[in-house]
Amino acid sequence: MKHFLTASLLLACTLSSTAQEKKESKEGYVFTPVKELAVTSVKNQNRSGTCWSYSGLAFIESELLRQGKPATDLSEMFVVSHSYKDKADKYVRTHGFLNFAAGGSFYDVLYVLKHYGALPQEVYEGLNYGEKMNVHGELDNFSKAYVEAVVKNPNGKLSPAWKKGFDAIVDTYLGEVPATFEHAGKTQTPASYAAELGLNADDYVSITSYTHHPFYKPFVLEIQDNWRWASSYNVPMDEMMEIMDNAINNGYSIAWGSDVSEKGFTRNGIATMPDMKAIETSGSDQDRWVGLSKTAKNDEITKLISKPCAEVEVTQALRQEAYDNYQTTDDHGMQIYGIAKDQTGKKFYMVKNSWGTENEYKGTWYASAPFVTYKTMNYIVHKDALPKAIAKKLGIK
Repeated sequence: MKHFLTASLLLACTLSSTAQEKKESKEGYVFTPVKELAVTSVKNQNRSGTCWSYSGLAFIESELLRQGKPATDLSEMFVVSHSYKDKADKYVRTHGFLNFAAGGSFYDVLYVLKHYGALPQEVYEGLNYGEKMNVHGELDNFSKAYVEAVVKNPNGKLSPAWKKGFDAIVDTYLGEVPATFEHAGKTQTPASYAAELGLNADDYVSITSYTHHPFYKPFVLEIQDNWRWASSYNVPMDEMMEIMDNAINNGYSIAWGSDVSEKGFTRNGIATMPDMKAIETSGSDQDRWVGLSKTAKNDEITKLISKPCAEVEVTQALRQEAYDNYQTTDDHGMQIYGIAKDQTGKKFYMVKNSWGTENEYKGTWYASAPFVTYKTMNYIVHKDALPKAIAKKLGIK
């Protein structure tokens, strides 16, 4: 379902660079922040499909910093626990015609904040199964098998016990959510703690850009992990990016959903969209790749895309085609918290990931403007971050 860079793409990168660019890029990218917002520490989701909770709460934690509040470490597994239980209920209500997997959306974080509250990480770590970091293989497999068995129940009706049984699975692995807890010298509940944080979940909006629905209207984005069927506001591609830039430049970070399975999204902190069109004019230079093994070609690709090169010119039609053809899929949630430029002056977005700090940039990724424009599925931002003219078109006050 994903397209891969070819040998000709390597040539495109090479031909696009001037002699000076080649000289500058010998050591790879050099980034200079232009606008950088405050974020909390980088976390590690480890072996779990819970990026949506990590990135969503990273965004919420930055919202607290933006409001002048102290750095806060919120519990991702509190959000996961409630979301898994809600998802099981909806899966059964839809007779199994719903995606039931580890994934979720940013709206899950907002929904839990609004309806269930929040917990500090120190109160609810969600590690009740002998591990120091998330390892969700058993939890995900058992919970999926359980709800499938419920749906296939041959008794003709469901017993009132099934929901308690499912909740017990989640509670066994993640721990029971406390009704009350001691924090900051007083007894609190998840709801009272969330109220103390002072954020209104209804102040946040989801933005996307696709042509199979009318612009300036909300629609339910058709991705598997949007199991709550949350709506996103649809705007033209250029305005989607205008909102992003306006947000960052005015102090608002972004919860960003993207496709990260492209070859240009490296594990070492770079995300670019090298120009595929040069394949048509690659000529005989492509012969240099003849005889190389797939591994050797991939190694050469990795070397070249770790340096500045020409990138795809993204259009609205190209975005739509990639979405329609399964070339852009809902892979990963992250947080955009800044804008930087590379040594050639090209614009990159600073991205906080949830894969730990072992990469080149200690947990940050630098995503080029073409990559973000092309591969953004949707993002969450505070409504006040929208330019006034766009907010008016959307009917947002």
